[in-house]
Parts: sequence; structure tokens; C-alpha cells
Amino acid sequence: MNRTQKKELVDSIHGSLNEAKVVLVSHYKGLTVSEITALRGKVRAAGASFKVTKNRLTQRALEGTQFAPLAKHFTGPTAVVFAAEPVAAAKALVDFAKDNEKLVVIGGAFGAHALDTKGVEALAKMPSLNELRAKIVGMLQTPATRIAGVLQAPGGQIARVLGAHAAKG
Repeated sequence: MNRTQKKELVDSIHGSLNEAKVVLVSHYKGLTVSEITALRGKVRAAGASFKVTKNRLTQRALEGTQFAPLAKHFTGPTAVVFAAEPVAAAKALVDFAKDNEKLVVIGGAFGAHALDTKGVEALAKMPSLNELRAKIVGMLQTPATRIAGVLQAPGGQIARVLGAHAAKG
């Protein structure tokens, strides 16, 4: 890789870091190509991107971003997840790590807040934005359903009483 290619790679990573709200760092030592491909697919489905990076170039790309404190994590075979939606990306990474012990979640950052391994796992346990939206819609619909049921109940009761009287006589 020549100097120009390295500069382009650093600029690309720097751009991804500036767009991301969360960055997660993991070690992938021992994963096969097919396992990494499966992980990429799972992370991509969560709306994030998974990138195996060169440590020194990534450390340079981190300079000047809010994720600069993550530079200490870049030793050994390192991969990075960049995401705009933090919970889904963390869930995808942590779920894959549970199924495959070769992937080790090292840490990450959510905005300017550094996360250790337990922090990333806690983030993964939170409900995603879509789950929260579904809960809010459900909470908004529940009172309307109850009101409709209460309003329909007297009419139903009158119909049953009239039906009972009609049956008797």
C-alpha cells in the first residue's frame, strides 16, 4: 500500500468516524473468512458497517474526532463497527460474540462517552429505536381501544337484553 492509498484510507475512516454516533471495537483473532462475512451481514442488517482496519492508520484517523480515546484499543487483529443507530449495532456485535468466542468485544464509544465491554453489552440490552416506537404506538392505541370497547358495551348489552326478551316471548 503506497502513501497515497494510506492517506485515502485514513480519510475514508475519518469520514466514517465523523458520521457515526457509535463506534465499537473488537478483536477477531481466529475467525474464518466465512464467519467474518456472516458477521458483516449481521452488522449490515443492523444498519451499521464492519471494517477490518490497520491499527496505525485507524489511530491516525481517530485524531481530531470525538472517538480519539479509542486509539488505545487498536492492538492486534482489530475490527471496527461504525453506526448511526447505536443499539442495533451493539446487539448485532454482542449476539455474534455470544455465538462465537473468537470474536471479543473490546469496547467502544457512544458519542464522547467511552464504553468498556460491559458498557457495550448494556447498550446491546437496551430496546432499539424501532422497539421504543412500537411501544409508544401501542401505548397510544390502548386507550383508544378501551374507549371504543366502553362505548360499544352499552349497545351490546341492550341488544342482548332485547334478544333475550324476543327469545322468551
